[in-house]
Amino acid sequence: MKKLTICLFVLAMLGLTAFAQTPTQQPPAAQQPPRGGGPPPMPPGPNPNSQYRLGPDSLPQEGVPKGEIRGPFTLLSTSGAYPGTQHTYWIYVPAQYDKDVPAALMVFQDGHAFMHPEGDIRAQNVMDNLIYRREIPVMIGVFINPGRTPEQPEPNAQEWGDRTVNRPIEYNSLDDRYARVITEELLPALSKDYNISKDPEMRGIGGSSSGAIAAFTVAWERPNHFRKVLSNVGSFVNLRGGHVYPEKVLESEKKPIRVYLCDGRNDNRGLRRDGTYDQTRDWFYQNVRLMKALTQKGYDVNYSWSMNLHGQKYGGMIMPEMMRWLWRDGPVSTDVKDWGERSFRQPPAKKN
Repeated sequence: MKKLTICLFVLAMLGLTAFAQTPTQQPPAAQQPPRGGGPPPMPPGPNPNSQYRLGPDSLPQEGVPKGEIRGPFTLLSTSGAYPGTQHTYWIYVPAQYDKDVPAALMVFQDGHAFMHPEGDIRAQNVMDNLIYRREIPVMIGVFINPGRTPEQPEPNAQEWGDRTVNRPIEYNSLDDRYARVITEELLPALSKDYNISKDPEMRGIGGSSSGAIAAFTVAWERPNHFRKVLSNVGSFVNLRGGHVYPEKVLESEKKPIRVYLCDGRNDNRGLRRDGTYDQTRDWFYQNVRLMKALTQKGYDVNYSWSMNLHGQKYGGMIMPEMMRWLWRDGPVSTDVKDWGERSFRQPPAKKN
């Protein structure tokens, strides 16, 4: 018995010695600065996009009249902004559109992504549901792709056009050329066939990533045409100098625009493969900077920061919230006997 006790004691001590010699567990490799290449570091735990799913406002609902997506149409260069290019676009016409009543307008950059029926945004479903419930005005939606020459391929879900078309120049440049495409080429083309309100308060523009900074630039350069901006993971970074927008906001006379920004803590963060950090290429940091500048200057600004990666997962989930906030001051009747106002919006009655 004594020998057995001694034996067990020795085994226990060997186990403690082995445990003591085990190196302290290091954080997961994803937290370590990369050495000699590899992707930028990511936090431990689930995929940062794992919590984001589309809600009912982004999906077709029984009984809700469906709008129609028309197109594709081709917008040829006439303003001289980008000679030789053309833009493909589609038009969303809500079931409630009445050609005798001016409609609001919402323009989305990277149109193929915003209207993709199985994509992360599905803006046409959002507009169907919110228009029906009178949470946004009756509006025409436009889904426009970046410009390209006739020989270049159309942007798609796999390649949005940064390597193949005019997207980087059009969307990321801090000048008025893309604003001219929208105001001098697109708006006249739309007005030929649709009754669109001329009130800039009834016009919004939005996008994701470079499409978001493009939307902001259009409203910034042409506030008398567009006054509502929807920005998802906006590229307000140093791709073509976009990181200077906070300074431009503070130095410039306040413009009559309303802005909703959303981004995530795991967007592109400016960490290079060698472990160094470039603040001007940190998407999340620069979005927060822009929000603070807009707030300081007294702009009508809203924002939401989450955990998401660069992309449309989170922006798609909160798209209905963003649209409701941007369009919250749409026309409304408070007449208790206005049964039309107290009913869901229906398609207009057919006229003889």
